[in-house]
Parts: sequence; C-alpha cells; structure tokens
Amino acid sequence: MKPEDPTDQPADPRLSRRELLRQGGLGFAGALALGGGLELLTRRPGSGGAVAPTEFAARTYRGPYDTTEPASRMADITGYNNYYEFGTDKADPARHAGALRTRPWTVTIDGLVRKPQTVDIDRLQGQFPLEDRLYRMRCVEGWSLVIPWLGFPLAALLRRVEPTSAARYVKFTALADPKQMPGVRSPILNWPYTEGLRLDEAMHPLTLMAVGLDGRILPNQNGAPLRLVVPWKYGFKNIKAVVRITLTAQQPATTWSRAAPDEYGFYANVNPAVDHPRWSQATERRIGELGRRKTLPFNGYGAQVAGLYKGMDLRRYF
Repeated sequence: MKPEDPTDQPADPRLSRRELLRQGGLGFAGALALGGGLELLTRRPGSGGAVAPTEFAARTYRGPYDTTEPASRMADITGYNNYYEFGTDKADPARHAGALRTRPWTVTIDGLVRKPQTVDIDRLQGQFPLEDRLYRMRCVEGWSLVIPWLGFPLAALLRRVEPTSAARYVKFTALADPKQMPGVRSPILNWPYTEGLRLDEAMHPLTLMAVGLDGRILPNQNGAPLRLVVPWKYGFKNIKAVVRITLTAQQPATTWSRAAPDEYGFYANVNPAVDHPRWSQATERRIGELGRRKTLPFNGYGAQVAGLYKGMDLRRYF
C-alpha cells in the first residue's frame, strides 16, 4: 500500500475513566473488577500516588528512552491507523474498533518457558510498574508519528516466565474475532495476525508492551488492551490486541512476511538505505507536517540497538 494523505481528523477522543467504562459496556460489577487496572494508568512510576490525567498531557517527556521531538496530535495518533482487523482505510479503526470488548481479556504466555501462564490483563499490567515512553513510530508506507505510550518492558514479563535455554524467538498472536472485527471476515490476510522477534530484541529495554496512551487507557483503535511497541522497527511489527506470547526455538512465520515475503521481511528494521520494492524509504512524512524529512537508520535508535545486528547483512535480513 502506497503512502496516503491524512484524512480529516476527529476531535481529541481521550475520555474520562467513567466514560471509557460506559462506552465499553461494563456494568457496576465490571467497573469494580476493572478499577485496580484503571488506577494504574494514572500513576507515574515512583510517584507513590495517582495524578490527574491532564498532568500526563501537559508533561514534558524526558526520560532515558524518550525522543526530544514533540508528541504528535492525539487526533492524529488515534485517527490515522493501520489495523486491518477493522478495515483497510486509515479512518476505519477509529470508526469500527469501539465495539471491541477488551474486558474480560486474558493473555497466554507459553512455549519454551518454565512458568507458562494465562493471566487476566488487569492482573498482568498490575504486576509491573508502568512507564511513560515518548517514541517515534515509522510506518513502512513512509509516514510517521511521535507517540506517548504507557506500558511495561517486555523483558520484565519474559523474566517472570523464565525462558528455557532453547528459547530463541518470541511469537505474538493477536485476537481474530470476526464477530467484533469486520476486517477478519475478509481474506486480505491470513488470520490471526502474528508477529515475532528474536529473543534478544524482545529483551531489549526499548521494547515495550503498551497498555496506555498519554496516561490514559489505550484506545481500541491503537491496540487495546495490550500491544507491542518496538520503536526501531516499522509499524507493522507492533502487533495489537495481543492474546498469546509464545517462546520458540525457530523463527516464527509472521503475517506480512507470509503475505508478501519480497516486501516485508522478518526483521523490518527502519532502514533508509533499503527501499521498499514500490517506494523509497529515504524520507518520511510526519503526520501533521507539510514537507518530508529524512528517515533515520533504526528510526533514530541506532545508538541503542545497532549492536544487535553486528555483522548482519541488513539488505538480506530486511
């Protein structure tokens, strides 16, 4: 798919916790069960207490992993998405994903681990301090955003389940429910959506499991309730609505590398020197800006991650 111009954007959709509960269709009992998880989304790591959600929107992100670039407009972040389970148009996820029920939700972590488990999403996110991360996001189509995520390092989860010595890769599987996800009724891709990382990529401190956006609950169109964020890779690696994480010895097949292996490789590292077969990757269009800017190797995270690929031919392993 070639890069497209952004469509008209909706108003800022960030909602209060009460409104999120109402729109999600949760009753009083559901709200009580969910309350602990929701509270976590308004607490800074190490702050010792809750803060108003508006504090997140106003704060300056300057942590050890944050870009110094300004965050994109929330209307762009939540209104311009690729999420084929809800349609192929950039506005389809915002139009259709609201019907997705994200509670109850469980995540299974299995495969080559000593402590496999299936855990409720609220219990899972409550096991780890949540961290703010302001990351660049570069789509393979040639557009980009800067997104203020809230989540926990994937490495923390993997250490908890104790990978065996045979584990080399991590496979991720997304929800594929044709009743809730109209795009799944189409054969455009092989469902469910799957992605994968090498274990050392998964354990890297930049790799995040996101549960929130700008201090609020993650909107459905952005991958609620749990999505992967790997900022040095193209956006299609960042699988949404994760329901299973499986450690394997062999490199897992992934959705886009199966669909078009000559266009979408397993590694998918942002690389301005390696063009997509149908367009250049040398520049990108930041949503909300008029011109184009140069694309940075590894999306600007080369100092942190280039060592993972020392000695590899990045044209062959694209």
